[in-house]
Amino acid sequence: MTAMVKGKRPVITLDGPAASGKSSAAKAVAARLGIAYVSSGLLYRAVTRLALASGVDPADEPAVISLLDGHEVRLLPDVDCDRVSIDGVDVSAELHTDLVDDRVSDVARLPRVRAWVTDRLQELSGPFVIDGRDMGTVVFPDARWKFYLTAPAEVRARRRVGERATDINSVAKGLRLRDERDARQSVPAPDAVHLDTGPLSLQDVVDFVYERVSAVRSRGENVTRA
Repeated sequence: MTAMVKGKRPVITLDGPAASGKSSAAKAVAARLGIAYVSSGLLYRAVTRLALASGVDPADEPAVISLLDGHEVRLLPDVDCDRVSIDGVDVSAELHTDLVDDRVSDVARLPRVRAWVTDRLQELSGPFVIDGRDMGTVVFPDARWKFYLTAPAEVRARRRVGERATDINSVAKGLRLRDERDARQSVPAPDAVHLDTGPLSLQDVVDFVYERVSAVRSRGENVTRA
């Protein structure tokens, strides 16, 4: 690792509401820089899946924490594709379902679960790119690069429909409700760079983030692996 600002982690955070483009952009930026991509949301999804599979209400904090005490949940970040395992079994393909979508916000609101996820993330060594809702405020307030991506609900709904065919109006309504539920975790960091991804292509977003990071790196700070 080469020089970096004192007290700053070699981490790039991309925060923002659901379907704002942060995950796709984070993966592409990480690949372009040649560093790891970390999907924080996968840990919440893994906890949600574990709770549902165990017959536990995802909103029951004591029961969920008890589950976590009895199971090993690991996030395995990679430039190409993050994986998540529970007790050594890869469950990555089971984390993006309607059932998990419907309850993951319940899990993400639980203070002790959020603390558990924060601990797991802070154990990871940099450099890496990470996306989520409070990455630049709670998890990595000392991150060197912070970005906050957003877009109107209708734009985000069209993106979601592209992933799983559903009525666009109902998807937009669902996203607005989720925004309300997640509002506390969606506050941007004071030092984050804001970007409306609505009128932009994925490549535009990636170029924007990459150029901002590169501008800092050109002054002697490096986020790539040695």
